[in-house]
Amino acid sequence: MREQEAVEATLVETVVASFDDCQDPRLQELMTSLVRHLHSFVREVRLTEEEWAAAIRFLTEAGHITDAVRQEFILLSDTLGVSMQTININNAAYENATEATVFGPFFVEDSAAIALGGDLAFGAAGEPCWVEGRVTATDGSPLAGARIEVWEADEDGLYDVQRDGAQRAARGHLFSDAAGNYRFWALTPTPYPIPDDGPVGRMLTAVGRSPLRASHLHFMVSAPGTRTLVTHIFPEGDPILWDDSVFGVKQSLIKKFERQPAAKPTPDGRVIDGTWSTVRFDIVLAPAGS
Repeated sequence: MREQEAVEATLVETVVASFDDCQDPRLQELMTSLVRHLHSFVREVRLTEEEWAAAIRFLTEAGHITDAVRQEFILLSDTLGVSMQTININNAAYENATEATVFGPFFVEDSAAIALGGDLAFGAAGEPCWVEGRVTATDGSPLAGARIEVWEADEDGLYDVQRDGAQRAARGHLFSDAAGNYRFWALTPTPYPIPDDGPVGRMLTAVGRSPLRASHLHFMVSAPGTRTLVTHIFPEGDPILWDDSVFGVKQSLIKKFERQPAAKPTPDGRVIDGTWSTVRFDIVLAPAGS
């Protein structure tokens, strides 16, 4: 047994030593630590050759299903909690700044601009939701002109990029006013499954986990001199909250979405045939470099 342990330990040190000539100290640190942890896992669970072959097939399938719209490796990272842990490490708590959460795989560059009070649903199906709030620095001073990117799934639990065609809906961006205030129409968030027709979905089924994400509305907020915030807000009372498949829920991000009766006047006089909801989300940005 000791001889076997020595053989395994020697291999680890040999592989680690192969990076001795790396000219990038950070890359060397990453690679040697990765080797030590990966070999430690293999040795701890006594990984079989068949299991390692299955893992390689899993990763190969993840690569094959990934394209410009579908990012299976992000889903894998999300469902293993790695995305959320990376967010925690790189967005340390700072005073009263709004907490960050996972980015997700469905952000799209160059979303349409909307005016304050505009509707970013762009025809996507769902219950209208009036969203308003204020963007400030940690000292309470307003951040005028903050860029606020918003995106979400429709009532069927699908993002626009999951549907056929290039039509963009349920996403857009706007800018806060001189007092830091913002407002827009979106859709009341609903729960939905992450794409589960690929290897990540099969992994979740095999281990008895649900693919459902808690209801949420995505935000990415930036302003000069501040740390860019990527976050969601989650409706209070959602039964899936703490079973979110990507571990993205934080208590501070749970907000009260108040359903309004069909006859109630809307803040901007819009006529809505049916119920609608309102939510307030005040956003506090940490200083850059914090």
